[in-house]
Amino acid sequence: MKTIILILSLFLATSCSNDDNNQTAQFTPVTFSEISKGELFNGNYNPTQHGEVFNNSTDWNNFKNNVWQLADFPPESDIDFNNDIVITVFDEPRSTGGHSIDITSIIDNGQSVVVTFDKLMNGDATTIPTRPYHFVKIPTTSKPIEFATN
Repeated sequence: MKTIILILSLFLATSCSNDDNNQTAQFTPVTFSEISKGELFNGNYNPTQHGEVFNNSTDWNNFKNNVWQLADFPPESDIDFNNDIVITVFDEPRSTGGHSIDITSIIDNGQSVVVTFDKLMNGDATTIPTRPYHFVKIPTTSKPIEFATN
């Protein structure tokens, strides 16, 4: 009888599941505010499709004043980095105008913040070389920022 109770006890102990592994991830949309969006030509600045994060005023002001000085930055580009960070995405340089690159969503998945972007306009509207970009700000986070394309 003791053997049966021992076997049943072992069976019950090993069959219990740990609910921590079965929890589903929480996906929370992050509200973002547009700073600037458009297409300029600046093919010399990292000419790949990519995203960047600015989390301090020194780097952001250096970028605005020295790298991307052609853009007309609105007052929203004056960022309080105690409260916000800047997320940017760039398309590769294009030989024609009418292209876009668009931040379509920003999601906090609990482990990181995922910025999804897409190329919603495919261009050929002008014969002027361009470089699509999109700059937004989000509340400050200590989580890593990841970029994903649709």
